[in-house]
Amino acid sequence: MLIERIYDEDLAQASYLIGCQANGEALVVDARRDVGVYRSLAAANGMKIVAVTETHIHADFLSGTRELAAATGAAVYVSGEGGSDWQYAFDGERLHDGDTITLGNITVKAVHTPGHTPEHLSFLITDGAFSDQPGYLITGDFVFSGDVGRPDLLDEAAGGIDTRFDGAKQLFASLRDKFLTLPDYVQVHPGHGAGSACGKALGAIPSSTVGYERLYAWWGRFLAANDEAGFIAELLEGQPDAHAYFGRMKHENRLGPAVLGERTPLAELDAAALAEDLAANTVTFVDTRPNAEVHQGTITGSLNVPAGKSVASFGAWVVNPATDTNPLVLLAAGQEQAQEMWDHLIRVGIDKVAGYVTTLDGLPMSTPKLIRPAELEGFGAAMVLDVRNRTEHTAGHIPGSHQLSGGRLMWHLDQLPAEGTIVTYCESGVRNSVAASALRRAGYDVVELDGSYAGWKAYQRSLASAG
Repeated sequence: MLIERIYDEDLAQASYLIGCQANGEALVVDARRDVGVYRSLAAANGMKIVAVTETHIHADFLSGTRELAAATGAAVYVSGEGGSDWQYAFDGERLHDGDTITLGNITVKAVHTPGHTPEHLSFLITDGAFSDQPGYLITGDFVFSGDVGRPDLLDEAAGGIDTRFDGAKQLFASLRDKFLTLPDYVQVHPGHGAGSACGKALGAIPSSTVGYERLYAWWGRFLAANDEAGFIAELLEGQPDAHAYFGRMKHENRLGPAVLGERTPLAELDAAALAEDLAANTVTFVDTRPNAEVHQGTITGSLNVPAGKSVASFGAWVVNPATDTNPLVLLAAGQEQAQEMWDHLIRVGIDKVAGYVTTLDGLPMSTPKLIRPAELEGFGAAMVLDVRNRTEHTAGHIPGSHQLSGGRLMWHLDQLPAEGTIVTYCESGVRNSVAASALRRAGYDVVELDGSYAGWKAYQRSLASAG
């Protein structure tokens, strides 16, 4: 048997290829939309992808289940659990608790594990070539290394009202009646790692075991004492902000994401033609340089989405495909980098990219406004805006600042003053630059705090030392 973990550092998301080496058949669980990685992995191991499935209706990324099925001809399996309100709206065989998928010697059994979402499935795997007992569990957003899935996302991102309490109770029951009834040696392969907003205490290690989680995860003591109330209180306390785009992901994943098929490679665009498009506001420019370089000058009206591991995350903060109809133009070192960034963007449903440029020469430029921490007190800002998570804000913030995380900002503009200058900050300046660029594009007068909160704290220390 082969189990391969395919990990997206951008969204801290894991998908899995499970294959039978005896007959060359493979199943992919929780695929992302840029599906070439699965096809290449299957080919390298002499396997054919015959089935695709997912653990639940995802909120943090756009599922590649339909994309991969269309590319390979594989059968689609999705959860049939959760009641009428949580049924998938696209074709595929429905899996219920106890149903199985067979790949040669391998049996993949669906286990209904509600809590994070009502329809959530985990997949219990038995390698029949070695044993008649299961040895592996693909847990999706049910159990992570050191944590469990948050049950409040339906309230935070999908329009639910107080569903978190029923979800937390379901999660307690799923742990007690499903997870902890398994042998301690069963290996646990979760759907997310550290950095995901799908939990508050996710570990960075890629896998665990039932026994290890039973003994050392924070929730173990509550299950051992059968303390449901204590578990619920601890679980719901201090969860990170849910990004606003999660609601869009939930909706599209339930209906079935659009199938892109083979994408034409991005082309390099002519600077003169691009300047005309920018003047007509028919494209949106994405400056992918670090914030320090952007602060030296950038395309007027551009968005700052730094190249690297967070293109999907930051892109989804500032681009809403439902309302932002302009195609994007990317600043890239070349076609390969542009293509990689596009791969990241389609993982969150940002599909319309017109092409790329490799230089800013000949394009309309402006310089973002910054303010030093020493100038802040007497500046007279209409609002000092903290775009960090609420947990960061609670731990320490600039007095009088208003907290609205970057991942929610553009969906809650009603919280901002209609007039005056907004001074924005995060911890180091990276998230701040992303958020500030979106506000500027939306017409707000924005000044970024140079050095952000870290710079402000350093300034406060210098004042204390001098005094």
